[in-house]
Amino acid sequence: MVVFIPVIRRQRKFQFKVADIMNTPPITIHYSASVFDVAKLMFDKWVGSVMVVDDNGRLVGIITERDLVKTMAIGKLSKDLTAKSIMTEKPITILPDALVYDALKKMRNYNVRHLPVVNGENRPLGMISARDLLDAVLMFTEIFM
Repeated sequence: MVVFIPVIRRQRKFQFKVADIMNTPPITIHYSASVFDVAKLMFDKWVGSVMVVDDNGRLVGIITERDLVKTMAIGKLSKDLTAKSIMTEKPITILPDALVYDALKKMRNYNVRHLPVVNGENRPLGMISARDLLDAVLMFTEIFM
């Protein structure tokens, strides 16, 4: 005997968009800021990553907790160290009208835990983290339980 779950049989499409679950406002820092300022911002805002912007407010990089740990582990930490020197340049991004499914797939394919959400001019709008996706999956699951 084969049992079908109604939601699958009907093949409903749920159009959860990135904009529906992203964290706002975007947590950004200028590329010339010190690494200590980056760490303080992450601590104060209770976030695991910070988007690095240029003079025009466009995204140029991302710094994650892993970047800070690596910087300390290799003995590179100094008062003169800037965000630009440890950031990951040209981070993987997503647009706010993309599907949450696309964000999940992109994060898995590129093995990243933070995905900056940007507009068409590459200006930060928000961030999606692996935790945000987990929360979205949990919410979706609760709807059908």
